[in-house]
Amino acid sequence: MRSPDAVVMGASGVQRHSRTPAALRTVGAVAVLVVGVVHLEQYFAVHIDSVPTIGTLFLLNFAGASVIGLGLLIPAPPLRVVRLLLALGGVALAATSFVFLFVSEHQPLFGFQEHGYRAAIVVALAAEAVAVVTLAAYLATELRRRD
Repeated sequence: MRSPDAVVMGASGVQRHSRTPAALRTVGAVAVLVVGVVHLEQYFAVHIDSVPTIGTLFLLNFAGASVIGLGLLIPAPPLRVVRLLLALGGVALAATSFVFLFVSEHQPLFGFQEHGYRAAIVVALAAEAVAVVTLAAYLATELRRRD
């Protein structure tokens, strides 16, 4: 059985393999994992663990990113709807992280305000952007595909 994102119809009507959806899903999954790892690293390195609500949110970000990223990387194809939901969750997690960072740069968020763009923040912003773009493109590709 072929994975749902591995087969498309060519111009001649012959099935051919398309790696685009799988590549988009893989890049998006890795980007989501990077977002989670950066949040975990910052939790310990910047002592965010001592900030009550934000510390918990950083740990939840890591946990969610791990489940989503690893779920999207599973080689055996789960149900199509599961992959779509994981991709949607990845977009939501990355976009929410981006928005929360933007808010915390301009005003306190749950009593915490971020200052400056250290390397970890730049990496997180880049990974969040990559995750949103690639997983949204994956979703669009999969939703256009006919069963």
